[in-house]
Amino acid sequence: MNGDWLLRGRDGRLTVYLPSDDAVLCRAELAPGGPWETPRRVGGDQGLHPGHAVGQGADGYAHLVAWRPIGSGGSGLVHSTHFRPRLAPLDWTPVGHPDKKGDRTGTPAVTVDDRGRAHVFVRNKGGGVSLLAQKEKGGWNPWQDLGGKGVQDRLAAVTGESGLVELYAAVPGGIAHWRQEAPGEQPLRTEDTGASARPGTLRALATSVGHTTLYFTDERGELCAWRPGSEPVPLITAAGPGPVSAVRCDIDGHDCTVLAQRSASGRVAFAAYPTEQERAGAWWTESGPRLPPDAEVAVALDEHDEIVAATLTPSTGTLLLTRRKAEPGLALRAWQTV
Repeated sequence: MNGDWLLRGRDGRLTVYLPSDDAVLCRAELAPGGPWETPRRVGGDQGLHPGHAVGQGADGYAHLVAWRPIGSGGSGLVHSTHFRPRLAPLDWTPVGHPDKKGDRTGTPAVTVDDRGRAHVFVRNKGGGVSLLAQKEKGGWNPWQDLGGKGVQDRLAAVTGESGLVELYAAVPGGIAHWRQEAPGEQPLRTEDTGASARPGTLRALATSVGHTTLYFTDERGELCAWRPGSEPVPLITAAGPGPVSAVRCDIDGHDCTVLAQRSASGRVAFAAYPTEQERAGAWWTESGPRLPPDAEVAVALDEHDEIVAATLTPSTGTLLLTRRKAEPGLALRAWQTV
């Protein structure tokens, strides 16, 4: 999966999007904070390749993108929209291929601008990045080649508080950044940083009106934060090998960013610090049971804007959930199987 797979819908219910063989499954709360429904297949019966992407707009709608097999050795991207947790997602709709035809070129990434338009990013066969953006009144604009060379898999797409779309990608010798200058315009490459990221560790978050922050693990194993226009800041030694999940929230009256990552011990490690104040430092606190190596971690906000965290183990289908306790600090309840 690429993106935030634990989301809060516009009605306050939580939804998770899960990989399963040749499909994507979704599960939602029957009521905010209540029991959960059984998993449902997203988008109909057509088979998919592994590796879907999820993004959510300010309207609460979730947009999903995946590759599906076409003919002999070919693949094409498909898109689905999920308007509310208890409704069925729309059927998968073909949206094409960055090179018109061929096999998969990389894991897609999707984000949604402030007008509800999905923006799908994926590597192309030339080693650069291509973009497919929705029109405001339906349909899709033509594919756009954003350039780049040697772009690595697992792009990080994000929409800032300004409503403008941004993209981060690991490239040879550093990390590249693209940003829209105005709504609906093609994102332009702004700058690179020379800090190299470990593969598959990029995660971006909107952190203020003027900035998004990219989190990545560098070659030394340090979890770093980078906002274009400044240098990357080492924040804390990474708890484990995978990407972090990140969310902004209010903790005891302070604007904080909460990070979660599966640690080397197999448990979930949490850290919190004042948003965009990396120099203040952070430290990990582990929680919950030890998880298998394939476990994924996600954090989000519940119907009360409080922290909720989930872990998913694709090999077993086990989904665990915890929420913040009603007490100062970032104390969590016992983890429960959903």
